[in-house]
Amino acid sequence: MPHWEILVAGKMTSRQRVLTALRHEQPDRVPVDMGAMGSTSIMALAYNQLRKHLGRCDGVLRVCNVCEQLAEPEKWVLDKFGVDVIGLDRSLPPVDDPALAREFVERFGGNWRPWTLPDGTPCETPEYTTPRLNDKGEWIVTDDQGHILLCMPQGACYFTERFYIPLKDATTVEEINAHPLHVFTDEHLEFLRAKAKWLYENTDYAIMGAFGGNILEYGQMFRGWSEFMMDLVAAPKIAEALMDRLMENHLTNLDLYLDAVGDYIQVITMGDDLGTQTGLQMSPELYEKTIHPRHKRIYQLSKTKRPDVHVFIHCCGSIYDLIPYLIDEGIDILNPVQTSAANMDPRRLKKEFGNRLSFWGGGVDTQHNLPFGSPEEVYRQVRERIDIFNVSGGFVFNTIHNIQAGTPPENILAMFQAVRDSANE
Repeated sequence: MPHWEILVAGKMTSRQRVLTALRHEQPDRVPVDMGAMGSTSIMALAYNQLRKHLGRCDGVLRVCNVCEQLAEPEKWVLDKFGVDVIGLDRSLPPVDDPALAREFVERFGGNWRPWTLPDGTPCETPEYTTPRLNDKGEWIVTDDQGHILLCMPQGACYFTERFYIPLKDATTVEEINAHPLHVFTDEHLEFLRAKAKWLYENTDYAIMGAFGGNILEYGQMFRGWSEFMMDLVAAPKIAEALMDRLMENHLTNLDLYLDAVGDYIQVITMGDDLGTQTGLQMSPELYEKTIHPRHKRIYQLSKTKRPDVHVFIHCCGSIYDLIPYLIDEGIDILNPVQTSAANMDPRRLKKEFGNRLSFWGGGVDTQHNLPFGSPEEVYRQVRERIDIFNVSGGFVFNTIHNIQAGTPPENILAMFQAVRDSANE
């Protein structure tokens, strides 16, 4: 049997392992995430190549996130790579028992339609976001009114453009306040609670609930990226009206969400990309004035209502200068820990913030090392990152954002081999 196929026999359950790490204690081995949320996963093209390499193409290839073309890892993949976390939005059965697996699919599997990946591989996509071809040969996703939400141009391997910007032309606070926002229905909340309870009682994975709570990104989505960034300075009444509406909507939904699933999830994910590769999207002063107080209201509701549920933020880019604000807001976990961005040295992050934050990511560079390095280079970087981040716990191994299409399967295997070897020393 090849060495990389040997799974580590941990002393803890996956749930215990993750919670121990998040308490900043040393678990029996480094906890691992692959696919629990939309920024800790693997693109379907890379996943398909990995399955082919391992000779396991007999299962379901499911694209759970159409926009980023992400695959949902099957149970055998979770087992093979020692994955400890699953998302509440999971659709494939996370159990081996045939009767339980059948029950999960019947109750929580959702509705899926056949599609084809850009390389011609058959797959399934969610019924409500199944792409269709337009007359230009582009794949598009539309809403019920026919607005183009996403577009994948010919030759692309994921959806690269967003066309519909609902509040782009708004000029008054009244127009901002009149735009409808989504609120969880009782039916959906009952479904989420039943599913969370089932996963908690029938698996020992740590369970991650996806919430969001985005302020900056949703402002950019509703107004357009450049328009909202200008609003923050040049049209503050418009910006504040939109941010306040978003915040109040998030608070309403978060209260409902935690009532429904708070007894069963261990981690709740928030998100707002505040950085770029080289710096922040805005000055710390502007962040403190505009986004920070609204983030804090949202995150503190979670901390107050369910202090046992760890608050996770996905925040890309060079965000070193904002990390103290995130900690003040109540964030427990930082992801993706983009060490390839400016001012994000892993040793510095661990030294300055490791007693107040857990790092979920940073395990290997998916821009350079993982897709383009040798297996030996990947292995060395993973071992180095574990040595840095895993001191006194506070670390869940994950790549820096999603594993990209074109990543050699040999490098993915080298990555997980390095994680396993770290547990045996």
